[in-house]
Amino acid sequence: MTTLLKQVLKHQVYPAMGCTEPVSTALCAAKAASMVKGKIIKATIFVDNATYKNGLAVRLPNTKKERGNLLASALGLIIKKPELDMEILKEVNNKNLKQAKELIKNKVVELKIKNKKSFYIETNIFTDKKEKATAIICTHHTNFTYLSLNGKILKNEKTQNNKNCSFNNLLKKATLKTLIKEAQNADSKDLKYIKKGILMNLKISKEGKKLKKVGYYLQNLVDRKILSKNLVNNTKILCAFAADARMDGIPLPVMSSGESGNQGIVAILAPYNVGKALKIKEEIILKSIALSHLLNAYVKTWTGELAPICGCAIAAGVGAAAALVYQQKGADVNKITLAINNIISDIGGMLCDGAKSGCALKVVSSVDSALRAAFMAINNYGISNIEGFVGKNAQATIQNLSKISAIGMLKVDSTILGIMEEKTKCK
Repeated sequence: MTTLLKQVLKHQVYPAMGCTEPVSTALCAAKAASMVKGKIIKATIFVDNATYKNGLAVRLPNTKKERGNLLASALGLIIKKPELDMEILKEVNNKNLKQAKELIKNKVVELKIKNKKSFYIETNIFTDKKEKATAIICTHHTNFTYLSLNGKILKNEKTQNNKNCSFNNLLKKATLKTLIKEAQNADSKDLKYIKKGILMNLKISKEGKKLKKVGYYLQNLVDRKILSKNLVNNTKILCAFAADARMDGIPLPVMSSGESGNQGIVAILAPYNVGKALKIKEEIILKSIALSHLLNAYVKTWTGELAPICGCAIAAGVGAAAALVYQQKGADVNKITLAINNIISDIGGMLCDGAKSGCALKVVSSVDSALRAAFMAINNYGISNIEGFVGKNAQATIQNLSKISAIGMLKVDSTILGIMEEKTKCK
């Protein structure tokens, strides 16, 4: 039986090497390039505003710290291995990196913004053999909805009818009680996969220790006794190391959550580290992370795949906070609701200004808030529905936040994008 949890684990929790937006542009380009014969003489890549924003400043794995969607797309055109999915950049080497840069230098490949409300990447290519191909990824990072070759349509699926996305409708209708039950019913195969994600994210966190970035400076504050050595700070440092490594382009995969590597770091490592320190049974820790993944995915069905507000804060942070309550209080809907209300009240307005080194700072804030929100909730303290945008239940609070993101913050992405483009022009 295919449960809602299995659908989420399949479509939104997977290994990804590098920031998932530029990786997805590489995947889309690779798919189009794999369909044609001949030398590519022109390739045009279209991305939505949020994808452009997220790919602008983040470093790409195996590229000697190079950045951006344009280079990722050029690499995809050369690698031509869409079967690698979100680990396609593991194929980058000195030779194809040089070739990709040549494509950009000769203006063979160009990147444009397309005004789309949801996640969108389109690759159009032409070859010297007079072949042309188009590939479109929509809604989800690996979800090809359109393919054409030499004018013949090979695939054309409306997003809402795509079977790979149908679980979203079920997820959006779910209640908190339903999501908790799904996590509790996780089978041995689910738990084994979740554990794989823990080990993967711990590995990249270990690599992050070698970098002199956010995790390093937090650890330095602890070493100098300016910050205390305790569970909260240890968890923040663990997650910061992982985010530092990922944003720096360290060529190791991260187990994502909600199709985001940084969200995977928060949703997985925060509950894991706390649960282990408090000697919670492994099965309960794993099921709590299942709940974390489910809630992260649930929030994003309301806010959108790439929202103006930070997903680490309002999606992964929500999942982590709920997971921590579940570890100690089980399926206590009231306490888990309090935790969700607490973290959304705390950092619900955190802006997303694209993937970059500074994301590690937001990861730290998210983890800090998640732990605080959870332990308050465990002790029956939480923000009530008479305050701010908190709703009568967890679902209502999340839906209220979605309205603020979609309506109240309508111009945030375009404003941030304008600032980014001005900075680019000044270089």
